[in-house]
Parts: sequence; structure tokens; C-alpha cells
Amino acid sequence: MQLPRPTRAIVIVLDSVGIGELPDAHLYADEGSDTVGNIARAIPLRLPTMRSLGFDRLAALGDVLPKRPARGAFGRMAEVSAGKDSVTGHWELMGIQLEAAFPTYPHGFPADIMQAFEARIGRGALGNVVASGTAIIDQLGDEHVRTGKPIVYTSADSVFQIAAHEDVVPVPELYRMCEAAFDLVSVGHGVGRVIARPFVGASGHYTRTANRHDYARTPVADTALDRLTAAGIPVVSIGKIKDLFAGRGITRSTSTRSDDHGMDVLVGELGQVERGLIFVNLVDFDTQFGHRNDTPGYAANLERFDVRLAGLLPRLAPGDLLVLTADHGNDPTTPSTDHSREYVPVMAYGAAVRAGVDLGTRATFADLGQTVVDLFGLEPLAHGTSFLGDLLS
Repeated sequence: MQLPRPTRAIVIVLDSVGIGELPDAHLYADEGSDTVGNIARAIPLRLPTMRSLGFDRLAALGDVLPKRPARGAFGRMAEVSAGKDSVTGHWELMGIQLEAAFPTYPHGFPADIMQAFEARIGRGALGNVVASGTAIIDQLGDEHVRTGKPIVYTSADSVFQIAAHEDVVPVPELYRMCEAAFDLVSVGHGVGRVIARPFVGASGHYTRTANRHDYARTPVADTALDRLTAAGIPVVSIGKIKDLFAGRGITRSTSTRSDDHGMDVLVGELGQVERGLIFVNLVDFDTQFGHRNDTPGYAANLERFDVRLAGLLPRLAPGDLLVLTADHGNDPTTPSTDHSREYVPVMAYGAAVRAGVDLGTRATFADLGQTVVDLFGLEPLAHGTSFLGDLLS
């Protein structure tokens, strides 16, 4: 007997949990990247709940356990858009395909941009290099505290990041600096994001805080989020989702301090949102472990999430569709500390989902956004092919 069509979608993005290099990985110097697989080769992963949903059919988990029938549907998705950053990945997940990548600055920002930025904030800046966020505050934190000059850095992504000690540059002032930078480099030069990176602590013991804030460009076309909110269907975001979509298509949002906090918020929202989309980003995989090349930490976070997932599944209602996916890779076993160009998993679970369905390799992340609008009976997006018909019993 076919169960009623789901009325609530829960999409959890495991930020940077890639499952193997894309065919064009060589264009990004990402040959050999396989975030989950390479971690598992170093540290066998205990992920019984994700395994039960079919994750062991998508990624090598570093063990020889037999494959059991999957409780959900499973597949992988390829990224069509140029780039491998969070904005590009999330936009494509919700239906936008970018033909050209956002600009990057492998040698730092040009002198004219930096001069204009310093003029706008009324002080000089330090850094202006490609760097790891934790390394750069260790390197320049003392000078920043002494001079009050913010630390500017970038990465392989299209980002203008500003780090400042909260006791030297109060968080509201740092945000104003970011707004000035956004007008200059994002509006003026097409940079994907400006990110506030506040930190605290003393020399040799600086740590970043949860007061990070991302300023992203406005989506260049309609997304699944726009379709839903225009139809009066709630879209509740958890984590950095609101920032990545510049607030567009979001009904209500909650920022998070950690992945555990994000899962706590999600459980709370299950009791508040009866119909619509709950869209979650769990960023610790990327920021705390991928960018820091912390393989043991990444492995432990995967296992922590698996435990939280085990607690989430019994809380789902009969009308729920749960989807787990990612936005790019960030292989901590490679020398690079940057994102990696990889396939991402797509796993679906719910009372109405056919168990054991192999969704295959999807040609674009946008298949997910198309599936979401299809679920709610809305006008199709410009890109992607819905796999809703494959999911439902």
C-alpha cells in the first residue's frame, strides 16, 4: 500500500563530507581526494546508522562488514557548477548551476582593493595572503592585538576573510568591516563571500569563536527556497544556510555553535514545523577538521553524527522525508587544507521511501532541489531532474 506523500522535508548538509574525486578533479589539483574513503583507510569508521541507510554502498568505510539491505535510498551526485566552495555547492543543491566560478586570489588581493578597504575602515590591515584561518591568527594574532589592524586572508575559495580579536575589534565593528568589504569585493568584484572570523584568547592560545558571520552574494536565479516561500511553504534554516543564500527564501533561521547544537535545534524544530522544509548545515566537519587536516578529529565527528542520527530517526513523523548530503569535499589526509572537488552522497529515508533504492550517480546537485519542489507540487526549477518518483513507495 502506498503511503501518503511526505509533507515535510529535512535536508542535512554534512559540510565537506565528499565521497571521491570528480572526473574533473585534476582541474582543481584535487586528484586522489576522497574525504570519507581516505579517512577510513587511516581510521576505520564505525557508522552503523549511516551504513543502515546505504552509506557503505557509496563510500569505503575501512572495514569488512557485510552489506545489509539498506533502509533507505542512496546515490551520489556530481557538481556541474565551476568551483568547489560552499556557496556554489549549496546554490547548486537548491537548483542553480554556475557556468563561471567566483573569482579567487591565490596571491592575495590586489593593492588597489586593499587600499580601498583600508580607507573604508580607517586603519591598515595585516596578512592579505592565502592561509589557514587557525594558522594565520597564530602567526599574526600578536601583531593584530598590538596594532588593532584586522587580519585579512583568503583561500582557494572565493572568500575575503577578516579575523579580529573580540577584545580589540568588538564583534559589531568587525561586522561593519565585513559589510564594507562586501560592498567592495562582492558587489564590486564578484567575490563569493566575505566572512567575519572573530577570535579570543592570549598569545599562543588564540581560538575562534561562534560569532562567525558569512556575507554571501544574492542567488543569481530562483532556488527551491524561493519557490517554497513564494507558495507560503515554510523554510526553516539551521546553521549557516541563511548566510549562504543571503537570507533569501528563508522563513526563519537559527545560527549554531556546533554540530551538536545544530542537531539539538533540529530536534526542537521537529516539534514546531508541521509542513515545509527544514534545511540544516553542519559545518564542523569542514571548519574544525577538514581545513585543519585533522583526520582523527574528522573521523570522530562522523561517528558523533552517526550517534545523533540514530537518535533522530525515531523522532521522524510518518510524513517526513529526510535527506543527507554534502556540498563539496575537504580531504584532511591530503597536503591541501582547502575544499576538494568530489562527489557527494545523497541518502533518503522516511516511512514513504522505498528501502534499498539505488539512485545511481546524479548528473548534478540540482537534482535535490528539483526533488524538493516536486515534493511540494511546485513549478520546476531550471536545472535538475527529480528523483521523487524513485523514492516513494
